[in-house]
Amino acid sequence: MADTIDTKKLTLTKQDFESDQMIKWCPGCGDHAILRSVENVFPELGIPPENFVVVSGIGCSSRFPYYMNTYGIHGIHGRAAALATGIKLANPKLNVWMITGDGDSMAIGGNHFIHLARRNPDVNVLLFNNKIYGLTKGQYSPTTPKGQKTKSSPQGTFERPFNPGTLAIGARAAFFARVVDTNPKMMTEVFMEAAKHHGTSIVEVLQNCIIFNNKIHSLITSRETKNDNQIYLKDGEPMIFGKNHDKGLKLDEKGLHVVALGENGITEKDLLIHNPHEQDTGIHTMLCEMMPPEYPAALGVIRSVKVETLEDAIWNMIEHEKENSPLKSVDDLLRTGNTWEVDEPGKNGK
Repeated sequence: MADTIDTKKLTLTKQDFESDQMIKWCPGCGDHAILRSVENVFPELGIPPENFVVVSGIGCSSRFPYYMNTYGIHGIHGRAAALATGIKLANPKLNVWMITGDGDSMAIGGNHFIHLARRNPDVNVLLFNNKIYGLTKGQYSPTTPKGQKTKSSPQGTFERPFNPGTLAIGARAAFFARVVDTNPKMMTEVFMEAAKHHGTSIVEVLQNCIIFNNKIHSLITSRETKNDNQIYLKDGEPMIFGKNHDKGLKLDEKGLHVVALGENGITEKDLLIHNPHEQDTGIHTMLCEMMPPEYPAALGVIRSVKVETLEDAIWNMIEHEKENSPLKSVDDLLRTGNTWEVDEPGKNGK
């Protein structure tokens, strides 16, 4: 079993994790709220700053390591997952957080992303999804809605977008959650749940790019529409939403349906109860697929199941081999198999 950090009850504050670097995100960018929420979570974990590593690729989100008073790596485009996996395997005691965007992780980093989910190292992933390439000034990304006009799709995109949740669960992710950048309380709660999860946790943050894709999530986040277009899922509770808490989700043989409480005899007992720990991926996938205006967007922890982590499996194998292998040193290895001695020239009449 790989070692873990001793989480002594240290007296840590938000200030212990604040960097002295100037934050260069645009005023009004959702990244600011995400950063503040992470700074609220880290002190509560009881882990000193020197035992954190924040890893990123390329993009606006990937400036994150500069803004945290921890160790960090600003990697190359799309390769944050590979770096984070290597760090966790080399030193399982470290608390590793990977910061990425929809372009960094879904496009050039797509293959790394799906294998991170499949392998399940104990890494926490925050995926900032603003559905655009912001750092390079407004090209469409793998999550941009089909038909949207951007600087690289003046007639509208012709490609069907990825859904990060269904992609992650399809790649066998053990933990997937979704939050909005307009709700710091929700982000703090879910980031904490992600941190507690032993294995790869993936949290999609519906984040606004105020310059190149402003209000892309407005149906879900605006004051006027959010109550009817988002549902915050909680373990063991019925799936209720709406401004007056008068709507819910019901499951039957035809799938998920939005129903009105009180109509046709519908009560809370008819609603689906959220179970993020269900091993079967069917309902979790359906929840990830829901989007306005037909359905509310599912927020909160959608999936959280127990799966052996990559580093536990590898370090357990190493310990097993140490105990059972007849080879205890490099010298033992060199003396195994077929061996022979080379005589000096002229020795033994040769």
